[in-house]
Amino acid sequence: MKKGIVAALIALSFMLCTVVSSFAGTGVVKAVEGTTVTVTMDDGTEATAEGAAKVGDKVTVKDGKIAAPKKAAIEGC
Repeated sequence: MKKGIVAALIALSFMLCTVVSSFAGTGVVKAVEGTTVTVTMDDGTEATAEGAAKVGDKVTVKDGKIAAPKKAAIEGC
């Protein structure tokens, strides 16, 4: 009984992680109207997001918003 419950919890957590990671994607900005940005995703689909970007920028869309770019690591201090 306990093994079945554990197996079901593992399967549900795997599905949840897969769904959450599918909401983020990268692409190139196609058009900008105010703060609404149209992005052509890497898989060929189009998505709209809120944020500040210029046409041609490569951006990451997460939860309908433009994610902040990652900061470059500082080498050797």
